[in-house]
Amino acid sequence: MTKKILLVLSVILVLISCNKAGENEYIVTGTIKGIDNGKTVTLEVQDEKTGQLKAVDTVKIENGKFVFKGSAKEPELYLVQVEKVQGKVPFILENGDIEMTINKDSVAITKVSGTYNNDELTSYKENGMKIQKKMMKFQEDNMAKMNQAQQKNDTIVMNSLRKEYSKFQEEFAKQSEDYIKTHPKAFISALIIEGMFNQMIPDVKKINQYYTALDKSLKDTKHGKSIKTKLDKFLKPVAAVEVGSVAPDFTAPDPNGKPISLKQSLGKVTIIDFWASWCNPCRMENPGNVALYNEFHSKGLNIIGVSLDKDAAKWKEAIAKDKLTWPQISNLKDFEDPIAVSYNVNQIPSTFILDASGKVIAKDLRGPALKAKIAELLGK
Repeated sequence: MTKKILLVLSVILVLISCNKAGENEYIVTGTIKGIDNGKTVTLEVQDEKTGQLKAVDTVKIENGKFVFKGSAKEPELYLVQVEKVQGKVPFILENGDIEMTINKDSVAITKVSGTYNNDELTSYKENGMKIQKKMMKFQEDNMAKMNQAQQKNDTIVMNSLRKEYSKFQEEFAKQSEDYIKTHPKAFISALIIEGMFNQMIPDVKKINQYYTALDKSLKDTKHGKSIKTKLDKFLKPVAAVEVGSVAPDFTAPDPNGKPISLKQSLGKVTIIDFWASWCNPCRMENPGNVALYNEFHSKGLNIIGVSLDKDAAKWKEAIAKDKLTWPQISNLKDFEDPIAVSYNVNQIPSTFILDASGKVIAKDLRGPALKAKIAELLGK
């Protein structure tokens, strides 16, 4: 009798161990109803070089379930894509047992649990959804009012509604910052801090304060090191390229991968235009730059665009859409681009106007002021 009990217990232990992740191992178990057997589920992550999503693993659904197994060096944001299902499920891939229940008709309500960072991600998303619902209700309640104000060009009403709407953005920002302050070990905190660099003018002092308070385990991750690198760039004094100085030469690939240098791009007058596809103010300047180039290129004006993009596809798309026919280059490293670092460019758009010898003769001119300066220089 005792032997039978021991045998049963041993079988139970084996079954349990088969469903539990070992040390330095992850097991992601997903459940989804209404999807045929054999449909694929893909595990995706953003490629560091291209910024595009890439597939790292694919499994098939069997009886409404799928399983990913592997080992993670450190936490990272991944996505799950189910074949024939619209939308992707974000979660944090880390060692341990991770469970997700996916609604095929609304992946946004997927709940991921089982590890510390995924429990935190779920809680963070739920709090964000509360703000999202209030924002959507405000939009529904005031859509007709806004349309009417726009038709009448009633700027008082429009500005009032925009001011009320901006409070939701402030609430989102407060939620994120409050989270960072109270969760120094949560991987989401590192992602939020890193995202703060995407603001037009990053609050470096605040970012440094939040980074300093992070747990060492987060500082040692790839994202923690990325934050430190960006902070060093902003905090470390870099000599600005001033009017009267010779512009540092540089070389970087164009959209086809061909290296282009500043030296080979010089004309009688040359504009170095720092921009990016995601920068709305930059995109608003592009039509004026196109007109300027078309008018003055035959008289000696050259332009070289230095993009601070990370996504090659979006960069190329913006070049085509904005009809930028002058040389374009990018290292696809955002503000960590070595050219931006050497020119001490911390915000865009930024422009440097050079003479034929490569000396900087003006900076950050736009619109009519830029056109007047170019006309003056080429007139001489």
